[in-house]
Amino acid sequence: MKIAELPPNEEARIEALHSLHILDTPPEERFDRLTRLARRLFDVPIAVVTLIDVNRQWFKSCVGLGDATETEREVSFCSHAILTDDITVVPDATQDDRFSGNPQVTGEPYIRFYAGCPIKSESGYNLGTLCLVDMKPRPFDADDRALLRDLAAMVEQELTAVKLATIDDLTKLSNRRGFESLAQHALGLCKRVSRPASLLYFDLDMFKQINDRFGHAEGDTALMNFSSLLAGNFRESDVIGRLGGDEFAVFLTNTSMAEAQPVLQHFERAVQQFNQHAMREYDLRYSVGVVEFSPAVHQSVAELMQNADALMYEQKARRKAAAV
Repeated sequence: MKIAELPPNEEARIEALHSLHILDTPPEERFDRLTRLARRLFDVPIAVVTLIDVNRQWFKSCVGLGDATETEREVSFCSHAILTDDITVVPDATQDDRFSGNPQVTGEPYIRFYAGCPIKSESGYNLGTLCLVDMKPRPFDADDRALLRDLAAMVEQELTAVKLATIDDLTKLSNRRGFESLAQHALGLCKRVSRPASLLYFDLDMFKQINDRFGHAEGDTALMNFSSLLAGNFRESDVIGRLGGDEFAVFLTNTSMAEAQPVLQHFERAVQQFNQHAMREYDLRYSVGVVEFSPAVHQSVAELMQNADALMYEQKARRKAAAV
């Protein structure tokens, strides 16, 4: 067995894969119908949408392999397939030096035939494959290749649709749907390893006045500037989203309430510095509510958001009262 080399663009490829935020997400009918279709059209027992992560091959959709969700990358046929833009066909794995000693060939599920078409990101990186597997050798002609490529293109379209459905058009942050999904997943990880987590709920102050005085185009600019400040001053492991209008949220992994305070102070300094150099007729100002996850109180990210939202409005009300 030969372990596949890493693609020359591996670091950028992994970054593109992780930017989709699709790894470890639940099964989706949009992908499952394509693997079912592939299995039926090619009359194979197994069809899989695979994504090649740093050390594993993860299945976004899989028919014919039971409850399997991933394998080690080093035994993956698809780790070889992503090294080329062409379709990789293995008519008989026992006769191929790359795979003849592979434990998936010498043992269950006793793979003999494999065909995998790379699935590309929008930026052109091979993220994984749509692949077909059979337990007996078989040919794969030009018409078969064309059909598999067409199906792989449909998978790519669905990946793009998933990304668009969870990204805010204006700010390019996660939208509410994307934020809740990613934050819930991050919360699950924190709970599993008994680490703290906190949620910050932001609302821009006097945003309506910006729109009314300077126009909606300037209002959009204010939202984009605030989004850039959030993205530039929190960690890559934190989940950042625009929930709608002028409301934003940040989910801080492995961060207690006490640890969140210096993070907020750092962010406040960044906003103040931006205001000093922005050369605009208004300053970006905000109110924020902070809540630490408590298993006794919160069952979901949605409950965390409700609590943080209420605290944010309390802060906003106090500021309004103090200004009167």
